[in-house]
Amino acid sequence: MNAKALQTLEYPKIIEQLAARATSPLGRTLCLGLLPGENIDTIRACQANTRDALSRLFAKGSLSLGAAKDLGASLKRLEIGSSLSMAELLDLAALLENAARAKSYGRREGGDVVRDTLDDLFDALQPLTPLSTEIRRCILTEEEMANDASAALKQIRRSIRISGDRIHSQLQSFLNGSARTYLQDGVITMRGGRYCIPVKAEYKNQVPGMIHDQSSTGATLFVEPMAIVKLNNEIRELELKEQAEIERILAELSAQAAQERELIGYDLENLAELDFIFAKASLAMDMEATEPLFNDQGRIRLRKARHPLIDKKKVVPIDLSLGEDFDLLIVTGPNTGGKTVSLKTVGLLTLMGQAGLHIPALDRSQLALFSEVYADIGDEQSIEQSLSTFSSHMTNVVSFLEKADEQSLVLFDELGAGTDPTEGAALAIAILSTLHEKGIRTMATTHYSELKVYALSTPGVENACCEFDVETLRPTYRLLIGIPGKSNAFAISGKLGLPAAIIDRAKAQISEQDESFEDVISSLEESRKTIEREQLEIARYKEEVQTLKAQLEEKSGKLDARREKMIQEASEEAHRILREAKEYADETMKTFHKFGKENISVQEMEKRRQELRQKMSKAEKQMAMKKAAAPAGKKLNPKDLHLGDAVKVLSMNLKGTVSSLPDAKGNLFVQMGIMRSKVSISDLVLLDDPVITGPSITLTKTSTGKMKMSKSASVGIEINLLGKTVDEAVAELDKYLDDAYLAHLPSVRIVHGKGTGALRKGIHNYLRRVKYVAEFHLAEFGEGDAGVTIVTFKK
Repeated sequence: MNAKALQTLEYPKIIEQLAARATSPLGRTLCLGLLPGENIDTIRACQANTRDALSRLFAKGSLSLGAAKDLGASLKRLEIGSSLSMAELLDLAALLENAARAKSYGRREGGDVVRDTLDDLFDALQPLTPLSTEIRRCILTEEEMANDASAALKQIRRSIRISGDRIHSQLQSFLNGSARTYLQDGVITMRGGRYCIPVKAEYKNQVPGMIHDQSSTGATLFVEPMAIVKLNNEIRELELKEQAEIERILAELSAQAAQERELIGYDLENLAELDFIFAKASLAMDMEATEPLFNDQGRIRLRKARHPLIDKKKVVPIDLSLGEDFDLLIVTGPNTGGKTVSLKTVGLLTLMGQAGLHIPALDRSQLALFSEVYADIGDEQSIEQSLSTFSSHMTNVVSFLEKADEQSLVLFDELGAGTDPTEGAALAIAILSTLHEKGIRTMATTHYSELKVYALSTPGVENACCEFDVETLRPTYRLLIGIPGKSNAFAISGKLGLPAAIIDRAKAQISEQDESFEDVISSLEESRKTIEREQLEIARYKEEVQTLKAQLEEKSGKLDARREKMIQEASEEAHRILREAKEYADETMKTFHKFGKENISVQEMEKRRQELRQKMSKAEKQMAMKKAAAPAGKKLNPKDLHLGDAVKVLSMNLKGTVSSLPDAKGNLFVQMGIMRSKVSISDLVLLDDPVITGPSITLTKTSTGKMKMSKSASVGIEINLLGKTVDEAVAELDKYLDDAYLAHLPSVRIVHGKGTGALRKGIHNYLRRVKYVAEFHLAEFGEGDAGVTIVTFKK
C-alpha cells in the first residue's frame, strides 16, 4: 500500500490510537508496525482474532500485560551461557507471571467447550511457575538478594552482622573513654568501607591507627583505630564471600532459566501478539466498531459508516455502495456539505479493514480487497516545486492512470478544479471515463454540472449528493445515492441578503438548458423528501400496528390460559364432589342393606343419616364460599386499626393481631402465631375480638356479651436479649413472659443470639421452671435458627 495514500487518508492517526491501547512495549511496537494486508485469508484471520478478543473483553474485561518487557537481549545472553543480573531475572519472573495471568484469563469456565481463534495462543503459554517462584524467593529487589537465597549467604551475612556489632561495641567504649577529648564528634562513621572515628588533627598521634580520610578544612582526620583493624579486615573478607555467593546464586538461577529459554521466548512472542490483538479489540470497543465482511469481487457496501477520527456523537453516519450496479460514483453538492468526509470514510475504512481492524459501521457491512488505494484529496500546491493547485492534482492523476488496475480503489476530491471550468469538466469526464472503461472502482467529488449529466447518461456510473437544508443554510451531511447534488448558490445568496435583482441577473447568465437541468434536480429533491416523509410515517404506523398486535396476542394468550385454568379447576372440583358423593352413597346403601340383617339399631341408623346430612351441608357451604365474589365486610380505614386488634388475613385465611400501624402505602405487620408478615390493609378483616387499649389489665366486651381480659398493647411478640448477661436477661424475661401470658399471646420469640451458647442455656434452664409455659424449642431454618427460641404458653 503506497505511503502517500496512508498519509492522505490519515491512517497513521488510527495507528497512534491503536498503539495507545497496548499495555506492553512489544505490543506497542507491533501496533506501530501494522499495515494493510493484501491476502484475503490473512485479513479474515486477523478480523476473527479481533472479533474473538472483543467477545472476551465484553465477557471478562481487559487483559493487562504492562510488565512484559523485551527480554531479547537477556535470552541471547542465556543462549551463550552468561549469567543474568538481578534486574534481568526479576523482569523474566514478571514475564512468566504475566503468562500465568494471561493463561488464567484465557481459560474457559463451566461447560463452555466452543473454541475460538485465540485458544491456541493462550494454550501455548507456559507460566513456568517453579522458576518464577524461585526467582522471587531469592531476589527481593534489583539490588538486594534475600538472606534465604542460600544457607551459605545467610551464614555469611550473620557473620558480617556479628563482626559489625563487635566493632561498634569496641568503638563505643573508645568514644565513652578517656579518648573522648581527642575526637571532633562522638560518632562512628564509614570511610572506604571501613569503620572510623573523627579525630582532631592536633591529637592524631594520641590515637594509634590508620588514617583513611580528612575533612575539607583539614581539622578532622578519620582514623581507623588499630584495635579494630583486624575486625574490619574480617568484614571485608566476608563481603567478598557474600558477593561471590550472590554471583553463584545468580549463575544457578540463570542456568535454570537457560534450560527453559525456548519456552520463555515463545511466551514473550505470544504475550506480545495477545497484547496487539487485544489492543485492536479495545479500539473496536471504544469506536463501537464491527467486523466487516470481505470479498474479492470489488464490492463495497457500508451501513451507517462513521469517520473514525470524528467524534462519534457528532458525526453523521452514511450508507454507501460501490462495485455492484456501478463502479464509478460521482458525489456533488455545496461546499462543507460532507463530500470530502464521505470520500475519506470509504478510503480509511478500507485501509482499517485490510489491517485487521474493525470498522465503525453497522454489522454486515462489506469491504472489497484492494491491492492499492490511490487518493488525491486536498490542496497540494507546492511553491518550492513551482506547482499550482491544478498542476499538483494533475501530477497525482497521471501517476494514478499509470499504476491503477482492477484491484485498485481510486479517490478524487474536486477532480478538474483549479482551471477553466469548461476545460476542467471535460478533463474530469475523460479521466473518469478511462478509469470506468478499465473497471477500476472510483469515487470522485465535483461541482461540475457536466459530470452530473455524464453520470445520468452513462451505464455503470451513479450520482450521489450530500444533502443541504436551504432553510437553515446548514448541511445535513447525509449521503444520498442516486440523486445529483445542487450547488444552491442562488438560494444561499438570497438567504444571506444578496438583492433579488442581482440574483435575477445572475440567473439570466446561465443557459436555458442548465436552468432546466437545475430545476429537474430541485424537483427530484422535493419528491425525494416527500417520499422519505411518507416512508417514515408508514414505518411508524407499521411499528404501532405491530405493537398493538403483540399486546393483543399477549392479552388473548393470558385470557385463554386463565380460561383453561378455570375450566380445569372447575372440572377437578366437580370430579371431587362426585367422587365424595358416590362414596357417601355407597356407604349409605351398604348400611341400609345391613339394616335388618345385622343387629343395627334404629338409633344407629339415624345417627349415620345425620352424619351424612352434615357432610352434605358442609360441602354445600364450601361451594357457596368459593362462588362468593368477595368476602363480606366493609373496607378498613387506617384509623380503624390499633395495635393488638384481632384481624383476619384473607389471602392466607389466617387470624392474627396487628403489630404495627399502616404506613403511607397502607402496609402493616400482622403477627399470626410465630409468623410475622407484612400485608396490605385491603387484605384484612377486623374481627370482633378483645381490643387491647390500656397499660394495665382491662375488660372488654364482645358483641355476644362475653367478657374477655387483655393486657397492655406494649407487649410485643418478640423480646431481644442480645448483649445481656444471664441474670439481666432472666430478670427482663420474667416480667415479659408474665405480661405476654396475661395478654393471651399464644406464643412469643426470644432473641438471644448464638455466641458461646451461655445465654441460650441460661434462658432454657429458666423456661423449664415456668409453670405456664407449655413448651419451647429453637426456631426453624430461616426464622433465626439457634439464635431464637419459640415459647408456647399453656391454654
